[in-house]
Amino acid sequence: MTTTVTTRPGFSVTLRPITMRDQDEFIELVRASVDLHHPWVSLPTTPGEFQTYLRRFDDPLSAECLLVCVRDTGAMAGIININSIIRGRFQSASLAYAAFASTAGRGYMSEGLGLVLRYAFEQLRLHRLEAQIQPGNHASLKLVQRHGFRYEGCSPDLLFIDGAWRDHERWAITNTMMGIVPSAPHPGLPIH
Repeated sequence: MTTTVTTRPGFSVTLRPITMRDQDEFIELVRASVDLHHPWVSLPTTPGEFQTYLRRFDDPLSAECLLVCVRDTGAMAGIININSIIRGRFQSASLAYAAFASTAGRGYMSEGLGLVLRYAFEQLRLHRLEAQIQPGNHASLKLVQRHGFRYEGCSPDLLFIDGAWRDHERWAITNTMMGIVPSAPHPGLPIH
């Protein structure tokens, strides 16, 4: 992604790729959001951690980090990552996301997720997206339910977060569940 995604008129947010220029604001927002994020997610709180985090997204064919920004001000409201992009017969990826405390609860992440779903299914031409969510993270569960994700099960000890292996529910959505069928399949999809 090289430009802002504005696929829906009337939305109060836009998406844009994270860059090195975002380091100071991002770290400041993460530090101010520690209570909101704990124990669900750990994000970089130092310049070194931020630079390591950013390198995860050097190859846009395997992962992207998108900032959800308030359209009127440009302020960062949160992030949504499209991780572990797998092509071939799978055409799938995992989602990870976090709101920032300064704008949490205003619907920005819901709008941002809606834009990311359209981007992933229409432009990246993925077929399936999965979100792994700790069972106690009620805000995150409500977010995916609001967008039509289906519950697929619980995986014990799935991800290492906050110093321990944590159980996660798996929620997924496909392009057909949203009524989005790409005009042409991704070139990585085998013919047979």
